[in-house]
Amino acid sequence: MIENILHNEQLISVIIRSQYNAEGIKFFTPDDFSQQLAYMNREKGYVIPPHVHNPVKREVSYTQEVLFIKSGKVRVDYFSDDKNYLESRILNQGDVVLLSGGGHGFYMLEDSEIIEVKQGPYAGDKDKTRFNPIADNQVRLK
Repeated sequence: MIENILHNEQLISVIIRSQYNAEGIKFFTPDDFSQQLAYMNREKGYVIPPHVHNPVKREVSYTQEVLFIKSGKVRVDYFSDDKNYLESRILNQGDVVLLSGGGHGFYMLEDSEIIEVKQGPYAGDKDKTRFNPIADNQVRLK
């Protein structure tokens, strides 16, 4: 239900399948990631005390993003930092994916709605380097 995608011992993605279930709270990211991803399952009446977040200076070198597949079916293609294709996974409605390293591309297998969360502000063309997607005959699903 949790898939960690690694390349050269680097965590490049975490997939939380829609069927995942656990008690309490579970973090899926290391403490040093600029984007933290967790799952919470709390019983009725559980209280998270009201709070504000304190200003803490952080330095973010690379954008990490989280995608929520609201509907549809999406293929995510993973690439190394030097743009070499690694493998692909299929994401379905309700799945969540953290993209934390390497490169990635997407192919919509069905009409799909996706909610994206990432650090800002968006830097436009400075934010990413685009390159060609893989051909259908290159796809390696795991």
